[in-house]
Formats: sequence, C-alpha cells, structure tokens
Amino acid sequence: MEENQRLWICKERILQCLIIVLAWKIVSGKIHYSIPEEMQKGSFVGNIAKDLGVDRNHLSDHGLRIVTRTGTSQYFALNYNNGHLQTSQRIDREEICGRAERCVLSFDVIIESKIEIYGVQVEIIDINDNAPQFSSGKQELKISEASTAGSRFPLPEAQDPDLGINSIQTYQLTGSSHFSLEVQAEENGAKSAELVLGGNLDREEQSVFNLILTATDGGDPVRSSTANIQVIVLDANDNAPVFSKPIYEMSIKENIPNGSSIVTVSATDLDEGQNGEIKYSFKKITKKDSKMFILNSTTGTITLMGNLDYEESSSYDFEVKAEDGGGLSDWSKVVIIVMDVNDNAPELSITFFINTISENSPIGTVIALLNVQDEDSGVNGEVTCSIPSKLPFQLKQSFDNFYSLVTLSNLDRENTADYNITITATDHGIPPLSVSTFILLQILDTNDNPPLFAESSYLAYFTENNPRGAPVFSLKANDPDWEENARISYSIIEGNMDKFLITSYLSINSETGVIYALSSFDYEEIREMKFLVKAQDGGSPPLSSNISVTLFILDQNDNAPQILYPSPPTDGSTGIELAPRSSEPGYLVTKVVAVDADSGQNAWLSYQLIKATEPGLFTLGLHTGEIRTARFFLEKDTIKQSLVVLVKDNGQPPMSASVTVTVVLADSIPDMLTDMSSIPVSEDPQSDLTFYLVTAVAFVSCLFLAFLLVLLALRLHRWKNSQLCDNGSVHFDGAPISQFVGIDGVRAFLQSYCHEVSLTSGSRKSQILFPIGSCTNTLSPQQAPDKPDSVLLMGDSNTVMEEAAIHQVST
Repeated sequence: MEENQRLWICKERILQCLIIVLAWKIVSGKIHYSIPEEMQKGSFVGNIAKDLGVDRNHLSDHGLRIVTRTGTSQYFALNYNNGHLQTSQRIDREEICGRAERCVLSFDVIIESKIEIYGVQVEIIDINDNAPQFSSGKQELKISEASTAGSRFPLPEAQDPDLGINSIQTYQLTGSSHFSLEVQAEENGAKSAELVLGGNLDREEQSVFNLILTATDGGDPVRSSTANIQVIVLDANDNAPVFSKPIYEMSIKENIPNGSSIVTVSATDLDEGQNGEIKYSFKKITKKDSKMFILNSTTGTITLMGNLDYEESSSYDFEVKAEDGGGLSDWSKVVIIVMDVNDNAPELSITFFINTISENSPIGTVIALLNVQDEDSGVNGEVTCSIPSKLPFQLKQSFDNFYSLVTLSNLDRENTADYNITITATDHGIPPLSVSTFILLQILDTNDNPPLFAESSYLAYFTENNPRGAPVFSLKANDPDWEENARISYSIIEGNMDKFLITSYLSINSETGVIYALSSFDYEEIREMKFLVKAQDGGSPPLSSNISVTLFILDQNDNAPQILYPSPPTDGSTGIELAPRSSEPGYLVTKVVAVDADSGQNAWLSYQLIKATEPGLFTLGLHTGEIRTARFFLEKDTIKQSLVVLVKDNGQPPMSASVTVTVVLADSIPDMLTDMSSIPVSEDPQSDLTFYLVTAVAFVSCLFLAFLLVLLALRLHRWKNSQLCDNGSVHFDGAPISQFVGIDGVRAFLQSYCHEVSLTSGSRKSQILFPIGSCTNTLSPQQAPDKPDSVLLMGDSNTVMEEAAIHQVST
C-alpha cells in the first residue's frame, strides 16, 4: 500500500514537471523550455510552431529544422504533423551534466523561408532516479582501545548523482550504543558522517563491533542505501599518523602528459616499528576519479593515469588516508584544479546558405548563417569570425555564436562572376587556433548593360559597280552581360535616302552585323549613304544602342570622256574651223571641250594630237584642249588640215574618245570657197556629187552674205568696234568663226556669228549662249551673262549644238 502511494506521488510530480513546459519566454531571441529527466522517447516538450508563429499545417513549406552542434547528440526532434517539439531519446541528467547545478541543452531552430534563426534552451530538471550508493557494502574501521571518549572517526561517504533535495540528506547509525553519529554539511552541500566514540573501549571485553550506516536522500519517493561498518578494537597505539597539510591544493594544466606526478602527500608517525609504518590509501573518491589517479601507498605520490580535459571536469577533490601499522590513521583532503589551455580549435558550421545570388540583389541580402563554437573557456573560448577584405560582403553577429554573411555593396557580375568566400574563425588563445570553411557563390546576370560599339561612329568606303550581295562593311557591338542578355541582334533603322528606302540598297545580317549590298552602286547616282544601325540584346526588357554609319561610294573609271565641242555630226560630216593665213604663232584656232561623268583622277582629262596633216603646224593644250598655231602659215601649206584629237582620262585603266577637227586656212569665206574650188578633184565616182554640194554651199553663202550686209547696215551703231567689215568685204581678224562645210557629200553648215559656250564639269548638261547684240573677237564665257540679248539653250550638249545649228540657218 505504501509503495503504491509513493508511485502515485511520483506520477503527480512528473505531471507537475510537464506543466512547467507550458511556461516559456523569449530572451534575446531564445526560447526556453523545462522538462524532467528520464522522459520516454517522443514525449512532449513544447509547441514550437506556435511559439515561433509558424502555421503548423505548412511546416515543410517554411523549412523549419533543428540545428545542433557538431559532435553532439540530437535529443529532440520536430513533429511535422502537429508542430510539437518532442524528445528523440531518453535523457539522463546525471549522464549529460554530472554534478552541474543547472543542466541546459541548447540547440537552434532555423526558419529557412524567413532566413531567421532562434535559439532554444531546454532545462533538464532532476528527479530522484538514483539511490545513494556506498563504494563497498562492508567497511573495516580500526580503533585503538586507548582512544578516549569523544574521539571522531570518518565514516565512508555514500554517493548520490542526484542534486538538491534528491541527493543525500541524512545518515543513520545502528548496532551499538558505544558509538554515535555526527553529520556535517560541506560547502558544496554534500553531507559527511563521522563516528563519535561514546566511551572507553576494552579490547578484552569486546574486540569487534558491527554497525549499520544508512544514507537516505530527500527525494520523493525516498531512496536509501546501507553499509556494514565493522569496528575492530586494537591494542594501544600511542601516536597516530599526522599529515603535513590538512588540504593539498594544486593547479595543473589540462594538457599535462599521462603518467605525470601530480602531488605527494606526506604524513609522520612518532611511533617506531610497525606502529610507525604508514600506508597511504584513497578515501572518499568516486569511481571515475579512481580511474584517473593512482596513489603510491608507500611514498604518497599521486600520479595521473588518464587525460585531463578542462571542458569535461575543471576540478577534482578526494581524501587520502594515512594509516600506521597499529591501525591509527589520519585524513587529508586533496584538491586538484585543472587549468584550461587552448587545446580546442573553434568549430565552424554552416547552418544555412545559398550558392547563387542575382547581381541586382539589395545590400544586406543574407547569403549564409554560421554557427561558431569553442569548447575552451575564458579567453580561449572567445572566437572572432572574419572574411578576406576587399570583398563586397560582411559578417554580422546575430546573437551568441551565430553570424550572418550579408552583401556589403552592390554586386556586378561583369566584374566578378563568382566568389570563393573563405570564412575563418579564430579564438583568442595563445597561440590562437583557427578553422576555415569555404562558400562558393555564383553571381547571376541581369540585363544591366546595353550593347556598345567600339567607335562613336563608323566611316566605310565601297567601290561602285559591285556585285549584288557583296559584303560592304562589318559592325561589332559588345555586351558584357551573359547568355540571352548578351545575345545581340543588328538592324538598320533609318537612312538619308530621300527617294528610296535605305533597306532597298543595304541589308544587315542580324546575327553577325555584316552589311550587304542589295544592288550594284553607281557613283554617278549615289555618292554617300548615311544610316543608323541598332544593336539590341536579348534581355527582358531588351537594351539597345544606335551607331551612325556613313558609307562613301568610291568612283571607278567606268565612263569614257564625252566630247561636247566640236560635236560630231550625226550624218558623218566633219566640223571645219577657219584659220586666217595671216595668223601669228599662238593664234587660237578652236578649243576641244570634253567632260567625264567620273570624278577625281578618273575625270582628269588630257588632250593629245595623235594625227595631223602637217605635223608641227598646230599645237594642242594638254589640259585645255586649245588648238593654236605653232608658226606662220606658208603658201605651200595645205589649205585643208585634218587634226585628230584624242581625249583621255586619268583612270586605271584609262578610257578615251577622239574627234577629227578640220581647219581650213583662209582669211574669209569667199577665199575659203575659192581655195576649196582650186583643190583638185579626185576621179572618185562621187566627184559629181561633191561638185553639186560645193555649188550649193557657195549659193547659200552668197545669200547669207547678202542678208548679213543688210543686217549690218541696220545695226551699224552696234558694230563700231568690230573689224568684221572692211571696204564692203567681210574679214575675220578676231577669234575664229566656226565654219562647218560639208565635204564629200556631208551637209554644209555656215555660222556667221560668234557663239559662247558655257560648260559645267562633271555633268552631261551644258549651257550655250548665243549673243545677238554683237560679235566679239574672243571666246569668253564670262561675257555671255552680261549681254542682254542672248538666247540661252540648256540640255544635252549634242542637242544644244544641233539646235544652235538650226538657229544659225534660220538666221
């Protein structure tokens, strides 16, 4: 019945401890729970989902998980069905924390969806699950019969790993009225018992006393243990051993090698012989400590037999007994303080990290969460985390031993595409110990760079008469972005072609940027093209840039010179120029005028006299085309001089044209006709036709002279400075008057007035001015615009010459 009542009380205590679980609070980002030890696996610890404000129905979506230190046991687990924190194994407080007054298990919980971390502390509350235990069930205690009443003798001490009220509270002694028990409390709260002699002993009367020592704790239910104490009464021994110190206290470093001597205890006995021989032995030592140290019973030297670890135990205390051969003894306490050395490097673990981040991520973006631990204490356990300088990242201490790695400045993938971040944790010990870990972070590209051309504008040159589809020019833009963001497409967006679209002349390859000609270019039609080329990347949204391109068409020598004057007659006749026989050397007979539709050196014309009836009689200006006399005319000179003029450009290869100029040596038209009639007629079958043609020309000339005399009489006041008329005859003392006389069946054309020719280079269009007012003695294009009564004819040079001829005949 009493046992059942104790079990019921125990269950009530456990239930009360479970209720304590409901009381929790957050302090500096930590959550506290309290549970009793020895709970079964899967027992409820706390509703952590509710405490963290997380929906328990979507725990997996939030990425809620527990993070424990490296090398430590996992005592707790998350129940993802209800959001409860549960025990994952049986927890023995004494096994985990030993004699520590407060036993707290710490771990961390991470919410990956929020990148938040919380510290959780679970305090393990002691229950009375251990009964007091004596090292041995039977102990011998030798007491001399000479001992006086009131003498004290230490009794074996029971061990109870429980704490507080659950540890040993009382000792009881039964078995003899000669002895009593006195219990004392030590500084650490432990209870020790001493045997007190109540009266004088007489070995001869009773040599052995059997006592029972009972140790009882204060738990509920109460637990106890007993030890049999056999007191042996010895013959008188006058002097007991005495230790030199009541307490031996020393400090040693935890890295002291195994087998080192720790301390030597010493006791003296004034007796001689067997009563003076002292033996040393341990008293009041735990089973664990007895494996760590060994005591030489003869010399009293205590030797280390294990490895000290400050993090496991910072001090050891036990008693040493010195007993002589007569059974008398003395006790001394030994206290060993273990000093911490920096023998543990920091432990660095990554609890959360991302390995990719966009380059446009804001400053302060969390990349990783780190946990740092050092099992050393004091300065040796203080740890500092660092990363290399000049990196766009920094470490921030969240709380306790947690750090967050965040971005410090804006990232640029074009400068650095990835980072291998070395994180180093270093303690403050001497010498310091450190550990490093690495995080490989890849920077993801965003479309933050438009395509750029190497130049601000481009000039290109391309020769005319190109084949269709020929490549003209190549453009290249660069985009420092990556993949689609750096994939560039090219297009022509506008140009300066007024009549036609630029895209009808040019095409661009959208991928390579090569510009192609869609048609063959003609320099004489198009000399330059200006247009814009657009380079656009494939990002979203796309970025683009424009570049101005000027394409110059280069001329080729594809146009032969075109002779404007003298214009070759369409019916095969030859133009005739008059040269007075009285002409001096250098007299300007006529001028060959030609143009070339090309430009540059392809349009530089040179004139050559390649054939002449009498070489050396006339000279030809190389660049002016002027035909001048080279000497005075002689009687023997042939009246009709045929000059073949070659007009050649400066292109490669050069192109040319030729014209035949006939010069008749005569002072006037009648003289010309007379001289022409004196020319022997060949026996050619066409000589009759030539005769009739010459007759017709003479008749027309006479009519024209009659008309001219009448016209000159009417306008005599305008011809005061002219030397055209002398004694009723017509003379040509000034510039040569162009005469065209048909020879060998070619039509004749007579021109009795001066003409001015105004030509524009580089064009097939010309202007010819026919003044009506007066006739000058030189060919001066500059005088034509000043004459009010002029007829201006514009058009093709051949057409203009023909129209001028018709106008002359009608006049």
